[in-house]
Amino acid sequence: LSSPSSSTPLYPSLFPSENPILPFCFWVLSTFMGSSERPKKKVQLWKKATVHFLLCFIMGFFTGFAPTNNPSFPTTHVITSNRSPEISPSPEEISGKVSEQESGNFDRSVLDESSSMKVHERPNLDRKQETDDKGETGNEVNLTPQRLVIVVTPTSDKDDLRGVLLRKMANTLSLVPPPLLWVVVESQSESTEVSDILRKTNVMYRHLVFKENFTDVEIEMDHQRNVALKHIEYHRLSGIVHFASLYNIYDLSFFDEIRAIEVFGTWPMAFLSANRQKVRIEGPVCDSSEVVGWHLKNLNNSEDDATRSPVHISTVGFNSSILWDPERWGRLSSAQHTSQNSIKFVKEEVLEEETKLKGVPQDGCSKIMLWNLHIPRIIKG
Repeated sequence: LSSPSSSTPLYPSLFPSENPILPFCFWVLSTFMGSSERPKKKVQLWKKATVHFLLCFIMGFFTGFAPTNNPSFPTTHVITSNRSPEISPSPEEISGKVSEQESGNFDRSVLDESSSMKVHERPNLDRKQETDDKGETGNEVNLTPQRLVIVVTPTSDKDDLRGVLLRKMANTLSLVPPPLLWVVVESQSESTEVSDILRKTNVMYRHLVFKENFTDVEIEMDHQRNVALKHIEYHRLSGIVHFASLYNIYDLSFFDEIRAIEVFGTWPMAFLSANRQKVRIEGPVCDSSEVVGWHLKNLNNSEDDATRSPVHISTVGFNSSILWDPERWGRLSSAQHTSQNSIKFVKEEVLEEETKLKGVPQDGCSKIMLWNLHIPRIIKG
């Protein structure tokens, strides 16, 4: 660096005389950096850094105005990407170019799989267009919507196994193809056990609560079923209603069979006991899908047996529209029946509508697809 009094620029032979800008920049650099030694080194470092910054800024500023022969950015990729679909290369050509330019870091199996998908995608579209133009389809797809199955389950807080049986029922219903709606009814209480279990299931559900108190469990169960039927009638939930006890055990094909019910359907159910080697059958006696009789619980000719309906509520399913649209099925208005006891109304309709009552499954309703396991209180404790 030259002294402050010197006016000769630093390295003058490096710059042509016809370019006055660069010598001026280096003259400024030599003027500031050629000053006398300062007593403080921090001031010198700060000035040197400032001069370097100004020098780089000025050089970069004037370099941007310098003409260049080559374009600053390529335009070939833009032209290629703007090609119309009519002249775009076929999937085979694209996959071939990718495989030629791929490096060792790429997974060739993935590229081969993607290229095969591209190759087979277009013929399928062309084939679909041909079938649409001709109006003919090779394989007919069944697009008939499945009927909704409405499973009504009453619960009791007096049952010690309620939580376990609810989880068992939830696991069973989660295996049933949709659509399915699980209506769970319980008495109002401070316990959140039922709500917590239902939230963790993968089943669409509705949780109903009532305030009445009962001492008889059977009367309470019928009241809960009536609460569920009133909810179905009020919201007009169209589907096949089935009353499922927590102690029921199902063959999964059972739910596919009851979707075919038009008005009323019935099926046999086997009752098992945990401490007895005995099986009791309740439900219809069928000839193919025609109901010709009923299995009776016992043969004692008592007054209770004479007044009791031979129909067990879990052996009957029906179309829910019968609750709010009975004229559709050739019946009178059911307002006086459903307002008091919907369960009694359903049982009466099942016994009266023998022509519309069909056995499930249709090929022979003697097949057992539903079991009820009775667990005595001694085993529960």
